[in-house]
Amino acid sequence: MKQKIILAGGSGFLGRSLSPVLLSRGYDVVVLGRGKPRRDGSIEHLQWDGKTLGAWAAALDGAKAIVNFTGRIVNCRYTAENRREIMDSRVDSVRVLDEAIAQCSAPPEAFVQASSLAIYGNAGERWCDEEAPRGTGFPVEVCERWEEAFGRVNAPAMRKAVMRIGFALGRGGGVIDFLARLTRWFLGGHVGNGRQFISWIHVADLNRIFVQCIEDARISGAYNATSPDPVTNAEFMRELRRVLRRPWSPPVPAPIAQLGACGRDHPTRSSVAEPRAHSDHALEAGPRASASAYSGGLSHPRSLHLDHARNLRCPDVAFRWRHRHRSDAAGRLAGNLDRDLLGRAFGDAVAAL
Repeated sequence: MKQKIILAGGSGFLGRSLSPVLLSRGYDVVVLGRGKPRRDGSIEHLQWDGKTLGAWAAALDGAKAIVNFTGRIVNCRYTAENRREIMDSRVDSVRVLDEAIAQCSAPPEAFVQASSLAIYGNAGERWCDEEAPRGTGFPVEVCERWEEAFGRVNAPAMRKAVMRIGFALGRGGGVIDFLARLTRWFLGGHVGNGRQFISWIHVADLNRIFVQCIEDARISGAYNATSPDPVTNAEFMRELRRVLRRPWSPPVPAPIAQLGACGRDHPTRSSVAEPRAHSDHALEAGPRASASAYSGGLSHPRSLHLDHARNLRCPDVAFRWRHRHRSDAAGRLAGNLDRDLLGRAFGDAVAAL
């Protein structure tokens, strides 16, 4: 009998991207969402509200793993009501999954929780690994309470892992849709001085990370799911303009960007400043058509090493260590590679727009 993977909140961008990958590996996929129960090809959709137990809970019994993507979208005005929904949707989903797990006679082997690099706040040029201090502000508070709820999941025999995700680039969703529209309207200039960092990853590599989290019994704890070499806002937008054949756009003053983001704490500020994040022992993937520079950054001194991450790669991907402090020549070479990979990721992500 096939093993079953539960994707809570799996009808969004990341869940839709991961589902076919899991099916190709021989798993049955069950998506928990707000729509009516149905079967979509090989994917079973069950209805839940993300906060109360229901018939859906029986699907967890005997499952291989749970991956939880649930959370109200954050691209909205930060009113008191929206803040409450953003927070509660995340915390409540973890709590009710914990309650469902407690009822299982055969609980899932692993619980993988999506989180965000926003937990580090605006760290400027400081590198943020998994042990970096937390930032301040509402997005940070959301991530902290989200992960605290996950930490309270009471299943001693079940493996638990948190993936703190950066900008996920891919077709059919994510922040790239919004930025590509602005760029096509010649509004794709860098924000402020453009020196703010953006930590990014291609969704194809993110899928490999989730697969390894599901299958590798050594993975537990928190990980930064991002490329090992973030780019600045200016580099990010310059590459997007090149891919979309918009050679120039006027810079956007930071106050204007914040005003357009509907408030000081609005998540669109991630286009102004985002943590310069990496995993503590990052690996690098060689160029390929739909890859980011990240393909093995799960390696972490507590549980992983280079050898343990090899099954993340495709045959045409070569891994090599990259030291964070490089010579000027090596830095320029690596920077050219990063921009090439970013351009390829953009090309793939915007192809369907």
